[in-house]
Amino acid sequence: MARIEGVDLPKNKRIEIGLTYIYGIGISRSKEILYKIDLDNSIKVKELSDEQIISLRSILAGQYELEGNLRRTNAINVKRLMEIGCYRGRRHRANLPLRGQRTRTNARTGRGTKKTIAGKKKAPKK
Repeated sequence: MARIEGVDLPKNKRIEIGLTYIYGIGISRSKEILYKIDLDNSIKVKELSDEQIISLRSILAGQYELEGNLRRTNAINVKRLMEIGCYRGRRHRANLPLRGQRTRTNARTGRGTKKTIAGKKKAPKK
């Protein structure tokens, strides 16, 4: 089992997919990394040699911001937006969508579940 950046990569998946289990690595970055170290992307994680794992660790540690550092950076950026009180910061604080999505009918997660009003009369049918 390969352990890279504090994450156990799944043994039976291809290395191209296995690297995406690390926070900050998507499929395109995974392909880019494998191209840099000249590693076949169809090889399984369990078939990696120790030298290949060491080269993966070295390139990830040296050139990319991943896992805890990346999460911390993102949290600091969001906190900065909230402190300066900009529109995006206020939306973060209210747990609402930030990028122009509609909230009248969607965005249930941020707005919460529907609340019924007790004793409210329904409109009469015509």
